[in-house]
Amino acid sequence: MLYKITATYKQNKLKEFYMKLTDGTIAAQEPDGKEILASMQRAKIDENNLVTWYETCFCTIPLNHERTTVYDDYFKTFTPILVEKKKDMMKGESFWQFIANQ
Repeated sequence: MLYKITATYKQNKLKEFYMKLTDGTIAAQEPDGKEILASMQRAKIDENNLVTWYETCFCTIPLNHERTTVYDDYFKTFTPILVEKKKDMMKGESFWQFIANQ
């Protein structure tokens, strides 16, 4: 299933998050590490510091494993909404570039 996620990040955790995204820690996580990495590479951040991305998940509770193992450590708010397809282009700048520059 496809979800559109909006979230706000924890400022004090951005460097750690980027390090784990780039050192292979998150990518090695089974079964969803590669999807988390790809999602963060596609994510956008807008002028209100709201991060948006699309992510595929087949869990009974949407993105439960992803949240408990990664996302809840780095995001303050996290709202997944089930969508049928990517209906709109995400607005904003690259979240990946944003966290790389922190």
